[in-house]
Formats: sequence, structure tokens, C-alpha cells
Amino acid sequence: MNYTLHQLQVFLKITQTKSITKAAEELHLTQPAVSIQLKNLQEQFEIPLTEVLGRQLYITDFGKEIALAAQNIIDEVYNINYKTLSFKGILSGKLKICVVSTGKYVMPYFLSNFINKNRGVELEMDVTNKLKVIKSLKNNEVDFALVSTLPSGIDVYSEELLPNKLFLVGTSFDDDLDVLKADGFIGESPMIYREKGSATRIAMENYIKLRGIDVKMKLQLTSNEAVKQAVIAGLGLSIMPLIGLKNELENRSIKIIPAKNLPISTNWTLIWLKGKKLSPAANAYLDFIRSEKSTICETHFSWINQY
Repeated sequence: MNYTLHQLQVFLKITQTKSITKAAEELHLTQPAVSIQLKNLQEQFEIPLTEVLGRQLYITDFGKEIALAAQNIIDEVYNINYKTLSFKGILSGKLKICVVSTGKYVMPYFLSNFINKNRGVELEMDVTNKLKVIKSLKNNEVDFALVSTLPSGIDVYSEELLPNKLFLVGTSFDDDLDVLKADGFIGESPMIYREKGSATRIAMENYIKLRGIDVKMKLQLTSNEAVKQAVIAGLGLSIMPLIGLKNELENRSIKIIPAKNLPISTNWTLIWLKGKKLSPAANAYLDFIRSEKSTICETHFSWINQY
């Protein structure tokens, strides 16, 4: 066998993305380079690692076994590097965090100082929807997850980081919508929703149902940023987390529309599985959060107290 560590890394990325093109993008390689590495690895085995049906690439059962072995080999190589740093007295290891999409406005501020002070720690942060965040946590694929509402049906420890407030918002020229009408009807504007499964979507639907609000039309978009741009363009109203609206509120391209029983208040919370044995890097990060979160909130998020 003459396969290389690089070939195993490329193959592992192919199994994760199920695509030569996506693997190339994530590895910052060309498609031909990825294809060549896959071909060279395949030549080491008599049994196919992959197969293509139509235009879809599939990993064979044998390929999945090789991927597991490849992951173990790569993990051991990382462990050698981490142990070397550890003997030098340098904190090292991987820190894996999964973040709900709107949390991208929050999490970087709670990471930057820790990562900058601990160069031996390798950060993996996945920003995705709530369903995938909870799945990653349940499967023990990450150390921590950042959520705005605690998940049900899973035992976790939690550390609150920051208040989360959701407001009804529209454009600065929605002057006829300054106050939500008492009869529960929001003008003629359509409501813009996040995708199903989003914590913001769930909070918005619960609010509309409890208030008996008549929603004649609606749009559905798959990210907080897309919803924000749709609101700015005048496509409708939405109930959105305050955390991603700082610039738009300051330049008045979006404004908060006063409404009964709003804002909806929750907390941005770091969670991790009960019973999970945290790595030295994860334990150090948790200590950092507990000691520094107040300073981080005061430095970067004091503006939210205005609303």
C-alpha cells in the first residue's frame, strides 16, 4: 500500500460532501487535482471506493469503511501534533462548535480572544440551521452548540451568553404600520418567514397564532440575511432577532414596529451534552467563557440595551 495522508484527507472530504466539486472547493483545490488523488487512492484497492449513478457520486460500503479508517489515521496524526505542543506547555487540540445561522453575529466575539491567545487550538465552527445543530450535538460530533432556545428531548448543560430579542420590523417608509392594530391584522404587507425548523420561524409562528393575527400572504427564505434584505427591499414585514440588525437600525433602512407582546425574549446559550468528557481545549474554552462573557457583552453588545 502506497497511499498518502493527503490522499486520505481528500477522500475523506469527498465522502463528507458526496461531490468532487464541493470537496475541491472546501479543500481549495482544483477538480482535476481532487479527481487525480481519488484515482491514485482507488488504485491501491481492488474493491471500488465510489460509484457514479447518473450524475450522483455514491460512496460504496467498502469506501465507507476506508473513510472511517482514514478519519482515525488523520485524528492520530493531529494527536501527535497536539501532544508535541502539550509537552511544550502550549494548549492544543480541536475545538468543535456548531452554531445556528443567526448566531454568526454572536459567536465570533466569544471566540476571537481565546483563539488568538491559544494558537495551538484548531477551531472548527459550522454555521447551519437549528435541526442540523441539534443533530450534530446528539451525534456527539461537536463540543458545543450555540442556540437561542434550549432543545427538548436531549440532556444538556448550558451557559447563557447574551439576551436575544425578536422584534417586528419593516422598512423606514412603513409609516402606516407604526403600531400593530388591535384587531390583529398587519396591514396589507406580507409576512416574511425563515425556513421551517428555524427557532426564529417557530417563535414567529407561535406569536402570530397566539395573537390571532391575520396573515394574508407570506414569503419563506432560508437565512436571516435573506429575510433582512427582503425587508429592506420592501417585500414585507418580519419578526427578526435584534442581534443582526445593528447597522440597519442605525442607518434607518429598517425600523422596529411597536407591537403588543413584543419583543420575544430568549437567550443566546452555549450548550453541551451531559456526560460528555470535554477535551482540555474545550474545558479551557468553557473557563474562558465563564470568566470573560460579561466583558465581551459590555464591549460588543451593550447597544442591545437601547431596545
